[in-house]
Formats: sequence, structure tokens, C-alpha cells
Amino acid sequence: MNKEELKNLINDNLAYRSPLGDRHFDLLEKLMNITLEENEKFNLTAIKNENDFRELMIYDSLVPMKYFDFDNKNVLDVGSGAGFPGLPLAISTSGNYTLIDSTNKKIGHICRVIDELKLDNASAVCARAEDYAKDNREKYDYVIARAVSQLSVLVELCLPLVKVGGSFIAMKGANGEEELKEATRAIEKLGGKVQTIKIDQLPLSKEKRILIEIIKVKATNSKYPRAYSEIKSKPL
Repeated sequence: MNKEELKNLINDNLAYRSPLGDRHFDLLEKLMNITLEENEKFNLTAIKNENDFRELMIYDSLVPMKYFDFDNKNVLDVGSGAGFPGLPLAISTSGNYTLIDSTNKKIGHICRVIDELKLDNASAVCARAEDYAKDNREKYDYVIARAVSQLSVLVELCLPLVKVGGSFIAMKGANGEEELKEATRAIEKLGGKVQTIKIDQLPLSKEKRILIEIIKVKATNSKYPRAYSEIKSKPL
């Protein structure tokens, strides 16, 4: 997939509210170039060539834009890694994005991108989600996570950060619906309710994508999230 193909696919399939302009795609290309450059030093992602990167990192990160309106919303990207999906979404929408990850080198990379691309609607914090929740409970309109953990674990890390009436969006692959079955009890216990399940696929690889939207219907008990070791060993 080259730059022009990416532009056409995004504007035809994802950018329903208004097409992205040349400026957006120039920034997405810069994001790709910086990430691939730093990837040689820090091993940020397994994707190492431009064609795959455009589909599996950029297009994939923007699939939620097809279904959710992030403009003027406070959005938290949990376990952002090298900055995905948060950085492509920050480039493509007017939401206010906070990206968190527990690895210093990845946050350093994200900060470099934010600085070089002059993204005034994005910031990065080095933190674990369960620690970040101590001072940021029920703060965000949207919390989003891509390729982070099993949903039964992920909901306890993410739902405490969603404000009542807001949503947690879990970006999953083909096994997403199976994970959802295992997470049903935890979702209810944490104050959530499954709102929508969107099934999509990537345009070239045809890989399945499942977006699970969990709306926050009531406040999460203050004892959650627990320590990560407990969440992992004893999912709700």
C-alpha cells in the first residue's frame, strides 16, 4: 500500500464525516518515517516496511474513526506502545489525546513524534494503567486500547478511567467475541455494559477486526483496579 492508496482507502472507508486532507496524510507519513527510523534502534514494532506499516499500523489505528466521534473529546490510549492508535487518531481528529505506556523508550518515541509533528492535542505519560487510575478516575470520554491484553484483564485496567456515560473501546482481532464472553461478569461488576460490537476487516490482508464498545453506566467501585499481578492471576 502506497501513500495514495492509503489516502483513498481511508477517505473511502473510514473518514465518513469529512475527508482527510493532504496535511493529515503528510503527518501520517512523517509518523511512519520517524517510527521506522527509531524502530531500528529500539524495536518499537514488528512491522518494518512502509507498505505493511500503512495498513497494519496507520489504517488499523483509524478504524475506530469510522464508528466513533472523537472530535472535542478527551481520549486516553492505554498501553499505547509506539503510539498506536493514539497518534494516528490525534493527527486525524480534533480530540484531546493522552497516551500512556509503562515503557520509557516507547514514551520517549511518542514524545519525539508529538514534538516534531507539533501535535498540540496529544501528550504522553509513562505509567501503568492501574497506577494512572489513582489520580485520573472517571476522567475520560473515551478510553481505547489496541492489542494490549485479554479483555477480562483489560476492562479492569480501563473502565475505572472512563467517566459515567463515556465508553471503553477494545480493539480486537478475530478472537474478540470469544474474549467478550469471558469478560461479561467483569464488565458488569466494573459498571460497564456492552453497547456495540463492530466487525470490520483490513483492506489488503483481510484480517478481521472487532471493536467492542463498553459504555460506563455507573461508577466503578474504588477498590478497582487492583494490582496488575492480582488482575492477571484472578480476573473478575
